[in-house]
This record gives sequence, structure tokens and C-alpha cells, in this order.
Amino acid sequence: MALDPRTPVIIGTGQFVNRTKSFDEAIEPVEMMVKAIEAAAADASLKSVPKADAINVVSLLSWKYTNPAWFVAQLLKQEPPHLGYSGTGGNTPQTLVNAAAREILANQFDVIILTGAEASRSRSKARAAGITPDWRKPTEATPQPVQVTEELDMVSPYEVSRGITMPVQIYPLFETALRAANNRTPEQQMQISSELWSRFSEVAERNPFAWSQKALSPEEVRTVGPHNRMIGLPYPKYMNSNNDVDMAAAVIMCSLEKAELLGVPKDHMIFVHSGTDCHEHKFVSNRWSFDRTPAVEIGGKLALDLAHSNIDDIAFIDLYSCFPVAVQLGAQSLGLKLDRDLTLTGGLPFAGGPWNNYVMHAISTMTSVLREHPDERGLIWANGGFTTKHAFGVYAAKPSRDVFKYADPQDEIDKLPMREVAHEREAEGEAIVEAYTVMHDRTGSPEFAIVSCLLPNGKRAWGTSTDTFITKAMCEGEWIGRMARLAADGTISFI
Repeated sequence: MALDPRTPVIIGTGQFVNRTKSFDEAIEPVEMMVKAIEAAAADASLKSVPKADAINVVSLLSWKYTNPAWFVAQLLKQEPPHLGYSGTGGNTPQTLVNAAAREILANQFDVIILTGAEASRSRSKARAAGITPDWRKPTEATPQPVQVTEELDMVSPYEVSRGITMPVQIYPLFETALRAANNRTPEQQMQISSELWSRFSEVAERNPFAWSQKALSPEEVRTVGPHNRMIGLPYPKYMNSNNDVDMAAAVIMCSLEKAELLGVPKDHMIFVHSGTDCHEHKFVSNRWSFDRTPAVEIGGKLALDLAHSNIDDIAFIDLYSCFPVAVQLGAQSLGLKLDRDLTLTGGLPFAGGPWNNYVMHAISTMTSVLREHPDERGLIWANGGFTTKHAFGVYAAKPSRDVFKYADPQDEIDKLPMREVAHEREAEGEAIVEAYTVMHDRTGSPEFAIVSCLLPNGKRAWGTSTDTFITKAMCEGEWIGRMARLAADGTISFI
């Protein structure tokens, strides 16, 4: 059967890691992006970077360019008509692949370059040395980029008022909720999470582009010590995403027809069979429970259905891995056992978590793996926020029986039950602990307890405490299911 000449394919991917030891070795983000793009062109067996119709850059935090795609184009000596910049979220790289596949199929563009980079490690070294990097800055001549993904407000004013705004605070809450839902003790849950993370570190050890290439035992992962301080109970440092990295990645996509004209070898082409994008109820406070991710269930199954696959057909998987509970929730929602290989890179704590761009590295690694196993398929799950925003992609070295298929199941997800939230006086009184964490300071001392509570009427309310007696006590034993008392300002005490 002849393939549609507009079939979207990945022809090359590239990764670049700068393991700088001092700021003198720093390379600014757009230059790292160019190195990754050049590596992607070489990966496609091309002598130079193909002329792009569009360059889309993943939102970065370590430097403000306004329009980094414009600087990348200048360094490549190209003038593509479309210069895009994404919103935030770890889902973004897969969302950009889904969008690029649709645009190529619709004959909007022939060649699209996707890239992203962070130089967070170098920025931290610069701050420590009192140095302001002499990196490129936008001027009046810098054009505004095209916004290529939408932002989603993921933190409610109520959550802000309680000081609950960061992933390091919220993912530990999910871990305790998942633990309780499975009737595990804290020790049993820690065993599962540390063994999972140990296996991830072993994958990173074999990954030439991983930031940290040292395998850790489960005991090393879970044991708190000078190099592994507690951050948000129950997660010590090794269980948190490592954003202190200098990394870049790039993907070059084009139509099948263009790939053939460029002379890309057929065995270098990777086909994107399907993609989906969706999100949970956007505020954590409104999630029905913290031990399930129904949007992953729906969006993941739909991506597989569109690719005429089920999860057992998928040989290679990379699940988003900022914290252990993210992998566990993703695996649970997709019907995967935890003893499967669930990462190709080693995950964000070990392979590196360059903020929004980790999944670009996962896609690059997936491409290489599928070339080596041309009869197999791979699945990417990308996640942004607090397991909030999701993007899925099914990949293979062989084309699908259809052209690329895409769908957005958001209408179905929006109809799912939402938890009502009680505020101030309405939340005052007795409640049951649903999930909790205790944030620790940099010395490892517990300083801020965050507790999700369910009221007798089924509504959710947040309680917090800085009382030393409470924060220390909550670090021992199981607190889910205990009766608590909430004050109107959210201060929690226990009955």
C-alpha cells in the first residue's frame, strides 16, 4: 500500500549535555539548542541542518530570550516564516510533536524543528560567583514569537492562600494518598518507591546522555543523609526531579515526501502513529481523589486505540518520572505493572530534569531504540503540572495502517466528578486527613505540614501547620484517616 506523501516522520533527533564544573565552561541555552539540532541533522544522515519552515522552542526558565527560536534561526543562518514558543509544562515536547504531525499532514509545513534547553546548572554557578552571564538578550528588533501551546492556570487562589503551589509539595501528598488507597504502611510504600527508583537509576547509568550515571541501590535512594536530605515527606532528594542541569535536545520532523527528497535513509525514519492531549481537573483541590489519574486512563487508551494497539502491544515505554508517584499513577492508569521497564532515559532525578524539556530527551531516546527494534512500538507519556496536563504519542519504525491520528478527549474528562472545596468558616471544625506531607528546611528539619482533609459533607479543605510539635510528630507513623480540627485560617490541630 502506498503511503500518503504527507505522512509525518521524525528524521533525526539530537541531545547535548554540558556537565560543567564552573561557569567558565557554560554554554548559553540557544547555543546548546543549535548543538542538539546539528546532532539531529547528523542523526538523519544529512550534511547540514535542513531548511526549516518552522522552529518551535519549549519554554525555558534559565534565561529570558522572549523569542529563542529567532536566536536559534540566526545561529543556523535560516529565516523560517514561523518562530514558535511554547507555554510551560513537562507535557509540552510531546504536545509539540502532536501539533507538528498535524501541521505536516495538513500541508502547512514541510520541515519543523522542535528544540529546547536549560542551563540551570550554569546559572546557579554564576549566581554563586556573583556573575551575570553575557548571553544574548532581546532587543526592540526581536520579533514576537507565535504562542504554540496554551497556558493552563493550575493553582487556585485558595491554594495560593494556603501556600500550596509547588510540585515538591503536592506530589508527596499524592504518594501518601496512593499508599493509603492500597492499604500499605509507610515502610511498604517506601520500599516500592525506592526499588522503582533504583531501577530507574540503573537505566540512567547506561544512558550516555544522562546527567547522573551512577546506579543507586534502593537503600541509597531511601536513606536520608548528608547528600540525600529530606525535602517533602516521604521524599528525600534522590526522589525529586533534578533540575540543576545543562541539557538540550532537538527533534526534526518532516513529511515522508520531503524526507525522501532530502535522502534520509528509510531505516532512519520514525513514524508517529497517534497522539492525544488532555488534562485532569485543573486545580488539585477539585480532583475527586489523589490516588487516580482518570485523564491518563482516558487519554492514554485513546492514543493506543488510534494506533490500533493495546498496552500489551507496546514494547518500549517512557513514563513521566518527576517523582515516584507520577510513575506509579501513570502505570496504574495505563494498565502497566511496576516491574516492567517504564523508562528509556532513567527519569528526571537521574537522567536529568531540564524543566519543561525532559520529554524531548525521551523522544530522542525512543527514536534510537525503535531503529534498533524495527518491529516494535513505543509509548511516551508526558506530564505537566501536578499530574495535570498530559500528552501521549505512539511511535514505530514502521508506518501505521492509517496516517497519523489525533484526538482530544477533554470534553469526556470535564464531565467526571469534581470535589467541592470548603473555604474559611465553612471549613472550620472536624475533618478527616486524606493526604499529607511535611516540608523540610535545608538543614533537614521539618517546618511546614500540608494536609488535605475531607469534611463530613464530602468537601475538601486544606490545613497547614508550622507548629514544631505537629511537624515532627507527622514524620512518624500513618496520619491518613485521623481526625483533625481546622481553624478558619486553615491552621490544623489534631483531636
